[in-house]
Amino acid sequence: MNNDHDSSLPEEPDLRALSAFVDGELPAGERAAIEAQLAQQPQAAARVAAWRAQKAALQALCGAPQRSERSESVGPSVGQSDADDEPAFIVVRRPTPWWQRVGLAACWLAAGAGIALALGPLAPRLTGGAWNGLGGQPPSFAERADIAYAVYTPERRHPVEVAANEEEHLINWLSKRLNRPLSVPSLQEYGYSLVGGRLLPGEAGPAAQFMYENTSGARLTLYITGIARDETAFRLFRDGNRRTFYWVSDRMGYALSGPISEDKLRSIAIEVCSALGGKPEAWQ
Repeated sequence: MNNDHDSSLPEEPDLRALSAFVDGELPAGERAAIEAQLAQQPQAAARVAAWRAQKAALQALCGAPQRSERSESVGPSVGQSDADDEPAFIVVRRPTPWWQRVGLAACWLAAGAGIALALGPLAPRLTGGAWNGLGGQPPSFAERADIAYAVYTPERRHPVEVAANEEEHLINWLSKRLNRPLSVPSLQEYGYSLVGGRLLPGEAGPAAQFMYENTSGARLTLYITGIARDETAFRLFRDGNRRTFYWVSDRMGYALSGPISEDKLRSIAIEVCSALGGKPEAWQ
């Protein structure tokens, strides 16, 4: 058997090098070498993409400071890594023992529960009635939609699995996986073009995420998944500067997420609901 083709592939970078690359700790020469290796090592490139997604999710959920968003109308300069486009963060050089991390997570969980109990009665005032505290906590699909937005919208090279230039394949693939005919609403009227979409795990089955982007690089996502109940609900869920309007129609949960104004996101959500066969007039 001829192994010349296999031997011509560059050796996959070790985990330490990949970790330093994701954290932006490599000098320019080593970074360029890693980028060249990743271009020919799909498994290593997938590992880097997964690590970046995890890091972006942790930064978004923990409130890490963000750099000002730049326009994506032109591509990155030669030699520029994705790390330059990611939010700023603090690198902890000394590893923390696992038992300390578990203890810290437990403390945050307890603190969060205490805050929820303390602020529950005030939640309708703080959110304008969009979130009704403990009795009206957002359903899990809305929270999953918000987390998926935080994870994937910071990605520059791999924000979607299937790009918009394969829209027909994207729709057919996700429709088959969700066992439901899907369509992608156009948001061109609002200045947003389809970037593409991906398959995600939902609460009780698969979910789909469609991503849109405007000329300044701002992004919206539409999350779709099957749910066990049916209702005519339309509510707002906030997390930091992100807002998610979510609703349920014909046993399907929909969530439109983005960092734009509440009024504008509501208008787009109504348009999307109508385009997908829903009845937004029931929300009035």
